[in-house]
Amino acid sequence: MRGGSPYLHLGEGVTLRCRDLIGIFDLERTTVSPLTRRFLADAQKGGRVVTVSYEMPRSFAVCAEPDGGETVYVTPIAAATLRKRAERNGLG
Repeated sequence: MRGGSPYLHLGEGVTLRCRDLIGIFDLERTTVSPLTRRFLADAQKGGRVVTVSYEMPRSFAVCAEPDGGETVYVTPIAAATLRKRAERNGLG
């Protein structure tokens, strides 16, 4: 895309810069791991979780922040759909 980095729409008007995207994860598949559950709990305690919508969450995206931390975006959009959007925006 011209004129800057592409953005990924996560729903409800929330977007993030694709260049800051670390990963997109399916909630049902990844939360079986204790490490993922601990990561999400720590992010929640640290105030680094953004709930995009109060609909049933289906996936989460992890985004790098300028301070070296990460923000977790919880969204009702399926991980596969978000991956397709990211690929259309030049990631992949």
